[in-house]
Amino acid sequence: MEALRDVDPARIGAHALLARLGAGGMGQVYLARSPGGRLVAVKVIRDEITGHPEALARFRREAETVRAVRSAYTANLIDASLAVAPYWLATEYVAGPTLGHAVAERGGLPADTCRRLFAALAEGLASVHAYGVTHRDLKPQNVILGAQGPQLIDFGIARGVGETALTQDGQAPGTPGYSAPEVLLGAEAGAAADVFALGATLAYAATGRPPFGTGVATTVSYRSVHEPVDVVGVEPGLAGLIEACVAKDPAVRPGLREVIERCGVRDALIDDPVYLGLGALGEAVPVHEMRTQGPGLAHGYTPTQVAAGAAVAVTPGRGRMRRTGVWVAVGVAAVVGVVAVWKVPLGGQGGPGGEGDRAGGREQDRSPAVRTPAAGEAGPGASASKSPAGPPTYIRQTEPNLDDYNPIHRACARTDAEDGMLDFQTSVPRTIDDPQLRSGKVRIAFRVKNALPDVPPYYVAVVVKPQHEVDENGRSTVVTDNRQLGFVAKAQDLYEGDEVEWKSVTYPDDFSMRLNGKTVKAPPLSQDPGGWTVVFRHAVSDTEHTTLVCDGFDSGPQKG
Repeated sequence: MEALRDVDPARIGAHALLARLGAGGMGQVYLARSPGGRLVAVKVIRDEITGHPEALARFRREAETVRAVRSAYTANLIDASLAVAPYWLATEYVAGPTLGHAVAERGGLPADTCRRLFAALAEGLASVHAYGVTHRDLKPQNVILGAQGPQLIDFGIARGVGETALTQDGQAPGTPGYSAPEVLLGAEAGAAADVFALGATLAYAATGRPPFGTGVATTVSYRSVHEPVDVVGVEPGLAGLIEACVAKDPAVRPGLREVIERCGVRDALIDDPVYLGLGALGEAVPVHEMRTQGPGLAHGYTPTQVAAGAAVAVTPGRGRMRRTGVWVAVGVAAVVGVVAVWKVPLGGQGGPGGEGDRAGGREQDRSPAVRTPAAGEAGPGASASKSPAGPPTYIRQTEPNLDDYNPIHRACARTDAEDGMLDFQTSVPRTIDDPQLRSGKVRIAFRVKNALPDVPPYYVAVVVKPQHEVDENGRSTVVTDNRQLGFVAKAQDLYEGDEVEWKSVTYPDDFSMRLNGKTVKAPPLSQDPGGWTVVFRHAVSDTEHTTLVCDGFDSGPQKG
């Protein structure tokens, strides 16, 4: 939970906003108070995708699904505005951490607690299925551990029987590691796919580890289709039930009633001392007064979108005046490429970012929220110590880099991080038709979308990685799975100077790699045609750097 910002409205419809609950691919979620004093969660679709028909269809489907499903395991719909922008929906607010957050903080849960949770979630899914709806994206981050039991959330891709699928750039619905094999192979997601996701979710709850390991989306999905689930160390009876639920053949998976019976629970989940303790990992509801000032107080929510060429607002921050306005993004996009907005942590804080939305409405997968450098050193002048005056000039590698851009899907691997707090914009050329890619000179830019006052430095380093590893002479090798960190540009403070202005670097001019004691200059795009990975990393020191955003481009055949 996060305090409201100056850019947030005071009200959404009739609901007074209290705090930010988080952000996802579709929009921002707020904690609010209804006119009668009831706490509600209000989800507002992002300004950037309000004009995208597919995104609106998905949002309306979520609202209609929540409206239709009346279950003790789902939050009821309170109010919604689906006819005209701004689009939003309000549901009951359920206090408590997500299962993903609780396990990440505590570690794997005891077998008895897992059985009780298994049975409760199976009962919840059964109640949803009774309405003819499949969830299609059950995972630890979509389970809230409420005081009265678990709640299923995020029905953004749920489907009723007979409904038409919404396309997602050819990608299977759901999340790698939790999507069933048949779904990954192109079949429809039925009730058995929810059972698979349930088993994978409980595997995570029992072990504290991703059920099919980590890595890029394609690697995790391959394991889901061909390899066994990770239940090492799990009590045999519970492990057997998990394995039955994640059977590769949907026809042999148990039904939800059988799952409940095999759990054999005799006590209420809310009486489980471990489950009760997990509630303490949630965040307290703010008790401060409702805002009386802010955008949209008189007329409800006011979109932040500004027409190109609009007047520039001037706001104070960090001892200097700053310009804000969408015209800056438009101008850079015309030169650089596709502009994306991502959610990243507030300046000075570590940790990964969350989901991002492509400007113009196309939803984009997230990059791995793990520290993933590779073998060797990147960049000249790398130092093993932190600098009190700022980050090292270049970051270096400490372990394999698994960030990988797929030019066919135009996406990197996904992540389940959901703690993003700040609008971070990036701009990268996209396709081989882009003049920059044809010229071999690629300008990569980033900035923070909204100015914040008095924030500490937040250093971002841009990394560009070709498909193949390079040797000490900078030539491509026969190794096809490139786990080198890549070529690195000097880290820059996101908030330095006028923070809302774009900071940019140019490939290959500003990039190099330190390999086996030698400085390797970045090669031309023509050396390795195809998909190139672009990674924006939060650099704490030369050895501490975390992926914020993974993107990329398709260089195609190059001249010379």
